[in-house]
Amino acid sequence: MLHTVEDSSALDLSVEVLVLLVVELKSEQYLRCILEESQKELFKATTMRGSMPTFTLLGKLADAIPGFADMLVVEHGSIVDHLLMGLMYPNEGVKAAVCYLYGKLYSSPAGTERLSAHFEEKLCDLFLATLGHAQTRELQVNCLGLLKELLKTDHFVSILMNNSKAEEESESPDVLEGENPLPLVLKKLLLTRDEMLQAASSHCVAAVLVHSPSRYAPAFIHADVPEFLFECLSSSSEILIWSVYCCLLLLTEERLFFSKCHTVYGIESLVRSLHDVLQLNNLELHKQGLLLFTEILRRQPVEIKLFTNRGVCVKAMDVLMETVNCPVLEVVVEAVRAVAAFLRKDHLSSPPVPYEELQKLLEAVLRRCADLPPPQSSKSHSGDLVFSVSQSHLANRNLSRIPQRQGQFLLNTLESFRNACRLAVEFQSDPMAQENPFTAPNSKSKDTLRNFSEFLLRICDSLCIPMVMNYLERAVSPSVMEVFLSTLNTLFTAVPNMQKKFSKKLEQELSELLQKGLPQLNYTIAESLLLLAETPEPFSLDQSLCSHQHCFILLVYFAYTLGDRFVPAAELFLAIRNFLLSAQDHGDCPPPVILRAALYLLAGCQDKGQALDLRSLCTMRRILDNLPDLSLVYVHCPLLVKFFLHYPELLGRFGHQVLQLWFSWGDCKQTEAEGDGLGSAEQLSSANPLLPILKSNPSILLILLDLVCSSSVEVAWKVLLTLRTFLERNEDVLVCDLLRSQFLQILQQLLVESSSASLQANRNLPVLLSLLFLVQLRSKGGRELDSTDFKLLHQVSNLCGRCRPRDTDLLQPSLNFLYWSLHQTTPCSQQRAVAVLLSNVPLLDLLQKVLECTWLRSPPPEAALLAPEDSLLCSGWLLVASLLACQHRYRTEVHQTLCLDLTEVLNAVIFRKKKPILLLVSIMQFLRAALRQDFSSSLLVVTGQSTAPGAAQPQPVSLQDAALHPLVTQQVFSLVVSLQNLWVHIQLQKDLLLSQAVVACLETLVEYLYVKNQDVALHVASQPWHRFLLFTLLSEGQKSLLQPEVLRLMTLFLRYQSSNIISQKEISQILQVAAEANVAELPEATCRALRLFLCQLQSSRCPLEPAQSGTLQSLLGQLPGQGTSSGQHQDIVYPFLSRSL
Repeated sequence: MLHTVEDSSALDLSVEVLVLLVVELKSEQYLRCILEESQKELFKATTMRGSMPTFTLLGKLADAIPGFADMLVVEHGSIVDHLLMGLMYPNEGVKAAVCYLYGKLYSSPAGTERLSAHFEEKLCDLFLATLGHAQTRELQVNCLGLLKELLKTDHFVSILMNNSKAEEESESPDVLEGENPLPLVLKKLLLTRDEMLQAASSHCVAAVLVHSPSRYAPAFIHADVPEFLFECLSSSSEILIWSVYCCLLLLTEERLFFSKCHTVYGIESLVRSLHDVLQLNNLELHKQGLLLFTEILRRQPVEIKLFTNRGVCVKAMDVLMETVNCPVLEVVVEAVRAVAAFLRKDHLSSPPVPYEELQKLLEAVLRRCADLPPPQSSKSHSGDLVFSVSQSHLANRNLSRIPQRQGQFLLNTLESFRNACRLAVEFQSDPMAQENPFTAPNSKSKDTLRNFSEFLLRICDSLCIPMVMNYLERAVSPSVMEVFLSTLNTLFTAVPNMQKKFSKKLEQELSELLQKGLPQLNYTIAESLLLLAETPEPFSLDQSLCSHQHCFILLVYFAYTLGDRFVPAAELFLAIRNFLLSAQDHGDCPPPVILRAALYLLAGCQDKGQALDLRSLCTMRRILDNLPDLSLVYVHCPLLVKFFLHYPELLGRFGHQVLQLWFSWGDCKQTEAEGDGLGSAEQLSSANPLLPILKSNPSILLILLDLVCSSSVEVAWKVLLTLRTFLERNEDVLVCDLLRSQFLQILQQLLVESSSASLQANRNLPVLLSLLFLVQLRSKGGRELDSTDFKLLHQVSNLCGRCRPRDTDLLQPSLNFLYWSLHQTTPCSQQRAVAVLLSNVPLLDLLQKVLECTWLRSPPPEAALLAPEDSLLCSGWLLVASLLACQHRYRTEVHQTLCLDLTEVLNAVIFRKKKPILLLVSIMQFLRAALRQDFSSSLLVVTGQSTAPGAAQPQPVSLQDAALHPLVTQQVFSLVVSLQNLWVHIQLQKDLLLSQAVVACLETLVEYLYVKNQDVALHVASQPWHRFLLFTLLSEGQKSLLQPEVLRLMTLFLRYQSSNIISQKEISQILQVAAEANVAELPEATCRALRLFLCQLQSSRCPLEPAQSGTLQSLLGQLPGQGTSSGQHQDIVYPFLSRSL
């Protein structure tokens, strides 16, 4: 009958009746009969459409009868093959029936086990294609039902998420590079307006992520799924919103979620959603939304501002205010945690800072906490002592009845208030945060930092202190006490002019509490130290000893932070050590707040006590290993970092985490007030306290290098500054080989695993390359390049080839590294290095594009520092100049030529258009290299010299121009005039680098002209304007006569017999000044230039008096020969360290 009915309604009714009959009969025999008949029908069916009733019946039976799916899979496995064919049939009704049945089969244990290989080998690709192209709602729903069952098993999730198409197999713009289609399919369903499908899709995303957020989240993030999840928050469906909250909460565990700026995109949608959700009577939804908001606020990287719009920030505060006033304590607890995470400078730094709104929010939080009923007292009457031994059992019983949630609420409230106090202190250094910059003239604004800081003092006095005192009179809570005192410590610096008044007020209010709470600690110092080493009796329920120890440690901790060392450091160090050993032996682990104080005191007293033995270190390691997060016990103090890095047992296990915390904690050069009491400025090494630690243990450099690669850009830059300072100040430490080897491993991994796009998006890679260049600068003299150097050269050149000219952050340090590698080495290594670079065709293509940007880029406005683009142009011209010279010297094989328009190159110097001096120097360096080779290098092809400006047809070439080819006479004269004008600039700016470059370029130009056309060369050398320039140079008196550039110009004029430029008078003056000078004290460049001048003078026809000839010979004898070791590097233009770092 099922196969003869054509009406769908009648078919559905028939299936429903048959299922009811079978269920009522409860006969296994009938089930087997149905399965056998169904298998026969499937084999007999001529089309898949005819099999649809059978699929529908089997699916309904599997849903209604437990064990039916197992029976089908185990005894009639051939039916599964028909299901596969049904899924390929071009009818969505058939596919829907097949997916429904598949879903029931994979929901059974037997089906999951037996059909595992079937799914991996046959079904997976087909199913994903079916889901991706489903059009009818029935098929979409059934596909999602099947997917939901599959996602319950980790194995199937792994198969689905690893089912990626290779980049070369698909050119579809919808498929991201190496990305799995499942995220894209689920994103497509999120785009529908069907809220049920959106909820099911988001549920499936969460079902994948819950298996391993770190493994699967990047695929969804790269597919931009978070963007569409945030869009779904505009829905009114509570089920959909809950699913989206769950998905986004799981995505917050992946750093990429934040670095891709998805939170910046979606924060407004989330705030709006929270506002709407609060109108619903769904407390679980309230808590889940607040939990998501808190995690985003807490994990958002500092360098990526979350609230780019002040209006959204204010709306967020309105939502927090509304949740804080919620009557349900569970919701309020989550709200206060969100407030604590919200109170960060980077969340509130968009001017104007909403101080008034912040005051209202903080007051609401404190009043909400103060309105809670106090905890039941742990005393029998008011005269009893908190730590009375006779009442310890009663205290324990009463403490156990204190609502834990209430104590956590107070702790969260105090953390919120402490963050607000820190915020006030941090804003003191921000001029934009002092007051509302948009306040009208001659009007006063209440929205100022001063008013906010005074509010904090008032609210602390009226609400915070009484509330904490009231709580601590009835309960023992070291964590509350620690946060409270830390808050007061910070608040002292918020309003400096009220410190004394606040201190007196605080002393009055806290004295009674301290007298009541700490009477048993009224011991001598020796007795107090012995107290720390005591161990409670086994199986004792008395917690008073533990409370005494904890309170004493906290007292000493706060005393030390304020500089009060009433306990000798050496004895305290030993006592804290014994306390930790005793706790570990007893099987206890001190609370994080106590452990934090203990570590701080150990670090502060380390220099006064003996080194910890192996047993103590093993104990500390076991205790710290039990912590969920080392930040719980971290104190931002240089001595604590030194303590962890001093012991290899702690360095290997916790060194990376401690250094990460150190550099992540605001400005690494500033410490909390806790560091103020530990010693002198010399002890703290305030400039950078890590430097002496690095010198004593260079292996820590590898940890820092790893931080550069794995941390945020802000942290990476701080690490780089530390490494740079260390390398500059400690040249005696041989760390370069260690660092180069590590650089090589990192670059190899990056280039293998990353695409060009991901390399360009890697914000830490420029920092890494800058540090590599800095390490390279440590090579002061020529040395042989080893295998690591050549591998680095290969990797960096390959990296450059994968960049675009606009990737200045990557290319600037990379090109500088290549340039330096070519110069600071021996000729043998230089020959191999230039061969490596010239064989890299993508690198040469990039250099061609970089150089062309010189005339394609509009001139920048004048600035004190080089723009990044100009720095890159400098590096490009210098590197190409070096490649030209080295290729010519070693006759290196060329695989790709550089083609440049000579007219554009010359115009870049002739028509400077505010070009930076360093860029002009770099272009002149290139011109020198090209002129020396007569523009005939196999690496360089020059064009564009035959057409005059504005001419429609090439002008006839004169004999003189033909001789100067590829230059023309007009270009030569224009270049000479430009060089003369630059000399005027040199005299005004005293630019040594430019003066060297101008003289060198003029020398090389005249040499080139002399070979091509002697008349033109002599004409250029005898230009009357040179005489005026020389007169200007010598106007500073006799000290200018021995300047290297002046001597080189004199040599040039002598060589080309420019008697109208240099006279006998100037020659006599130079000889006289040189004779009077102490030759041994002259700079090397001056000696070299003076020797060239004297040799030229000796070989010229210039008449000399006998005394002058004697002086000349005497000077030549005193000057060093030309075979000096440093002469080979005189043409190096040093790369731009300040720009690179």
